[in-house]
Amino acid sequence: MKTALNFSDHDAFYERLIQAHQGLSEAQSAALNARLVLLLANQIGDDALLAECIAAARKPLAQGSSAA
Repeated sequence: MKTALNFSDHDAFYERLIQAHQGLSEAQSAALNARLVLLLANQIGDDALLAECIAAARKPLAQGSSAA
């Protein structure tokens, strides 16, 4: 699993992500995030890697931290 920055223009990606959420309700924003996760998971396509990513994303939350 890659944890180091792995794309050239992270600021542009972040801006596109923020813009995609503009004007959406909280429920619509959550639905957008869910759809985006599924689309990106499909691009990865590796079950073991996806399981590792899920565990890594969940770990800080399971420890009672809100950090990502």
